[in-house]
Amino acid sequence: MGQKGTDRQIDNIEFAVADIARSKAFYSGAFGWSFTDYGPQYCEFTDGRLTGGLTTGTARPGGPLIILYADDLAKTQARLEALGARITVETFSFPGGRRFQFQDPDGYELAVWSDK
Repeated sequence: MGQKGTDRQIDNIEFAVADIARSKAFYSGAFGWSFTDYGPQYCEFTDGRLTGGLTTGTARPGGPLIILYADDLAKTQARLEALGARITVETFSFPGGRRFQFQDPDGYELAVWSDK
């Protein structure tokens, strides 16, 4: 999530994995993905078209975390809340930006990030 995305489009997919090294070996071997490490708990991958992340943790129900980009994070959060979304992870900073996570009305968890 180091490069600015396009407002309100899917920008990133994040997999919670038990072992980053094992997952890197798997996805590199299976699909030829390349990786950039950002410490022991996070690794970015690219398949040449889409970027995503591998982060340490427990795999969450529903699969990987879909991450959208927003030009204005606060405005996007307000719009989501007005439409009934529940904020599950408050806005936090990371190298390169800020993000929050939410559940849609059916319980799917997604995230939104911004480099601003």
